[in-house]
Amino acid sequence: MDCIILAIESSCDETSASVLHNGKILSNVVASQEVHHQYGGVVPELASRAHQQNIVPVVSESLKNANINKKQLNAVAFTRGPGLLGALLVGTSFAKSFALALNIPLIEVNHMEAHVLAHFIDEPKPTFPFLCLTVSGGHTQIVLVKSALDMEVIGETQDDAVGEAFDKTAKLMGLPYPGGPLVDKYAKEGNPLAYTFPATEMPGLNYSFSGIKTAFMYFLRDQLKANPRFVEENTDDICASIQHTLVKMLLQKVKKAVSETGIRQVAIAGGVSANSGLRQALAEEAKKRNWEVFIPRFEYCTDNAAMIAMAAYFKYEAGRFTHQMVSPLARMPIGV
Repeated sequence: MDCIILAIESSCDETSASVLHNGKILSNVVASQEVHHQYGGVVPELASRAHQQNIVPVVSESLKNANINKKQLNAVAFTRGPGLLGALLVGTSFAKSFALALNIPLIEVNHMEAHVLAHFIDEPKPTFPFLCLTVSGGHTQIVLVKSALDMEVIGETQDDAVGEAFDKTAKLMGLPYPGGPLVDKYAKEGNPLAYTFPATEMPGLNYSFSGIKTAFMYFLRDQLKANPRFVEENTDDICASIQHTLVKMLLQKVKKAVSETGIRQVAIAGGVSANSGLRQALAEEAKKRNWEVFIPRFEYCTDNAAMIAMAAYFKYEAGRFTHQMVSPLARMPIGV
């Protein structure tokens, strides 16, 4: 029996819609919001307004690109959380209305679980169980993925996410928003050992990135006192050094997780998984330690509806649907 799902993603500042047919992605349309650049970060109210403007044309284009009529749909999926409440509300409300009008089931999706399941869009696909390092602007977690519908967070940040650390260090350097990709860009030309930053050690498999941000701030303050052109003259080396430290912190816990669980299949997911330094370091560790590594295509690292569609497909097969009274959740832990 055919399964055709329309999926909607609106958790932050990307409005996206995707159509899936029997586990295969037919379309994946993403509308980015340029309005936030001038503010140096995402403004929640502006994000909500932009989602309202974008959602109808994005859904329309996604159906058109997939060559699917809305009456062929078997279900509508949407991101319930976590994310910005106002942004989530736009996607949730649209999905509920669309499903109600077509009299088809609704599927709610956890945004972070969808990042993990993005690995099942393309080949090669991991087999269960595997470990997934989910890294983004709002989350840093090590997830034990027992099945598509059974995941457990075995380690996570106790304060700031690594993506936030990338963006904050970029902002301190005077780089424009979003700063994380720029740090990665400049780091490619720099010396990762030019400067040393203190890596925070946390118990178990947990992380902390607030300390390194503070240390970086004081480092720049002291260097700029001695040389006001320090950042301008050393951008490549500064970016390479801070990226090297952040990636080292991430992989230190991944190595520990592999050792404790005995699972040698390791995946990365989330926006920061697009970072070339992390990708290269993980590939090097995998070769050294005989891991099997899974890294998604760049388009499936950042927020997109294709990953929502894939997560929804597993739920559709299991008959896990939601109801019209469902509401979005700004905080939504994996497994909820």
